[in-house]
Parts: sequence; structure tokens; C-alpha cells
Amino acid sequence: MENDLESTHHPSSVDLPRPKSLPNPGDPGRNSGDRAGDPAGDEGAGGDVAMTIPKLRIGDVAQINPRPSRVPQLDEKVSFAGMTDLSAERGCITQSALRPYAEVCKGYTPFHAQDILVAKITPCFENCKIGEASIPTDVGYGSTEFHVIRPLPARLDRRYLLHFLRQARILKTGERRMTGSAGQRRVPASFLEALEIPLPPLEEQRRIAAILDKAGSLQKLSQSAITKLHQTLESSFRRLSTITACNCASKRLEEVVEAIIDYRGKSPEKTAEGIPLITARLIKEGRILGATEFIAPESYSEWMRRGMPKQGDVVFTTEAPLGQVAQIDNPDVALAQRLVLLRGKSKELDNTYLRFALRMNSVAEQIRKRATGSTVLGIRQKELRQIEIPLPALEVQRDFARLALAIEGEIQRLRQRADSVQALKDSLANRLMEE
Repeated sequence: MENDLESTHHPSSVDLPRPKSLPNPGDPGRNSGDRAGDPAGDEGAGGDVAMTIPKLRIGDVAQINPRPSRVPQLDEKVSFAGMTDLSAERGCITQSALRPYAEVCKGYTPFHAQDILVAKITPCFENCKIGEASIPTDVGYGSTEFHVIRPLPARLDRRYLLHFLRQARILKTGERRMTGSAGQRRVPASFLEALEIPLPPLEEQRRIAAILDKAGSLQKLSQSAITKLHQTLESSFRRLSTITACNCASKRLEEVVEAIIDYRGKSPEKTAEGIPLITARLIKEGRILGATEFIAPESYSEWMRRGMPKQGDVVFTTEAPLGQVAQIDNPDVALAQRLVLLRGKSKELDNTYLRFALRMNSVAEQIRKRATGSTVLGIRQKELRQIEIPLPALEVQRDFARLALAIEGEIQRLRQRADSVQALKDSLANRLMEE
């Protein structure tokens, strides 16, 4: 494991060349009135022309949601990719299925290999579900929640466009432009069409994209090690499930919890300070992120009348996103909509074991099969109650929980490294794709 972790080491700075047409921060002439590199000053425009990078609307150099260039035969196999197949971390489709065209020709979004896919719906867009359509066929179909961007190859490099769109500042701007109601908010195609992108010559775009690809390769080292650790945890859980099946049956969730508290309903009134409000969007990768919304202390008891949280309770997101799980460390919080609180029976189910079990593939697949929704998947409480959990002896559960916590700690360390690389990459992107 240590070798895997060491392989993710990255230097504190990376010596990457600066594209020739972009000025360095300390160069004279960075101010708009200067003539960098033009000895003639105001009398010669050569230097100013050389250093100025025009901005164009993406809609002027790419097609937004284009029609497919050809119509496949009904029995022809085409690639199909859902939202879960588009990796926010890798910036591409990581897996796709082959389906007859007749099955996907209606009700899905068409795209070509190497098109850029942009998730339009919250929270997928904010989570950077933006990537290249890396598929084995020339034509593909996928989620209706994809926007498709097809760069004009003589004007815009696709990798350059991809790095531009994945910048944090673009995501924040797009989030502000979303339309629709809570949980169903979407980035309109008009935002992408009107978004201005710095457009140096095509050769320079490719040079910039290569620099950012190199920085991205450092992230992939950490992500590869994280994948291996997840596989180790899954393998341990499968062995545990096999042992459980031989010695005792799995049990339905409702049989082994003493509390299932559903906080569905209307949203509470928010205040500038007070009791932290935990929303579904704050449950991510096994952790509860810092609250940015609050409710008044005098409203707390009324809002939480269905039951107060306790330290160690498990919280599960029922929708937008579905299936994120964490444990409560500080019980002095309020829980918002689309969250279910779970508390295992003390003599049958360890809460930490439950938290990890709900994230394992065999259990998560049950959750997905019982979920409903054409646009956003969600699961009702009565369906969640029927999920079967492998239930070995309590001490065995705790042994697995200790192993899972150790692996989770290593994964968090790797994610911190990946985040540091992302910060470096963002800095490079901001510098190379100057506004």
C-alpha cells in the first residue's frame, strides 16, 4: 500500500513551459496601454497585435447540441453512456455499453466520439461532470441531462476547450446562470453558447492543452491508488458477505435499525447564523462538509420533531444525489430534506459498519434498482427499508469497520494530494487562459 501511496508524490511546483504567445506576470507591457515587445511603442502596432488574444463566443467556434452527422441502422450497435459513466475526476467517459440503435434512438442525447459532454443538471454540473466522449464507436447516445459541444476543428482544440470548461470559475459562473426550481436546476445551452473563450492560434491551444494534460497526469496517479484501495475494501466486503451467507442470512434494513427518521418535507426557514443545517449536497465521499446554511435555535425543536440525531448516527441521501452516506460527529445539527437518519440496534448492527455497507457495490446496486425517477433518481423510505444488509457477528462487523476506516484515511490523504495538484492545475489554467 505504501508503494501505491508513494507513487502519487508530486513536486511542490512543476516546471512547465509557458506558451510563447502569453506574457509572463512580470513582463513589462502587461497593462493594456503598453506595447510589450514593440520597440516602436505607440508608433508600431506589431507587438500589441502579437500579444493580444481575442475572445470569441463558444457558439461561434463550436456547435452546441448538434444533430448527429449520420443516422445508424436500426440494428447497428452504438455506444450508450449514462450520467454515472461520465467521470468528474477523469474528465471523460470511463465506461459505456453497446446497444442497438433502435433502443436508444428516441429519448436520449446523441453525440459523436470526442465531443465534449457537459452535465446540465445540479449537482452534477457543480461537481464538474464535464468530459470527453471517449467511446469505441463513432456515434453514441446518453443521458438527456447532457449538453453536447462539438468544436470546429479548424478553430478550437477539443482538449483546450475541455480544460477551459472545467475551471472552477466557469463552474461558479454556470451555477449562477442555472434556471429551474431547487433540485431540478439546469445550466441552459445559451450560457455555453455565449460563454467567451480566449482563442490563441490553434497550435498554441494545443500547447496549452498539453501542459494542462501533463499536470492532470499527476492527479491520475493519486486516482489510480484510490481505485486500488476501493477495490481492496470491496474485496474484503465480498469475502465477508460470503462468510455471512454460509453462517447466517442477510437481514432487511428495517429489521436491524432502531430508528429510521425521514426529514422530507418543505425546507426550513434559513437564518444567517444558528444551528448548522446539513443538506444532501453536503454529504460527499463519506464526509459531512461544512454547513453554509443555518436555522434559528428557537425553530430547532419544531423542525427536528421527528427525532434528534445522536453522535454516530448514519445519514443517507435519498435524492440529488442518491446514495451518499456519512456519520454524524456533532449531533447539534439540523437535517434538511432528502436525508434519512439511520441508527442500528446496538446489539445487532454497528453504525460504522452500516455506513460502509451502504456504499459497497452489492448493497448500492439494490438501492439503485429500488430507486425511481426519469431525470433524478430517488428512493422512498419504504423501499430503503427493504434493502438487505449482510449481517455477520457484531465483532466481525467492528473488525471490518476498523479496516474500512484505515483504508478511508489513506484515501483521504490521497485525495488531499489530488486536491493540491488540482489547485496547481487551476492556477496554470488561469494563467494560460487569461481573461
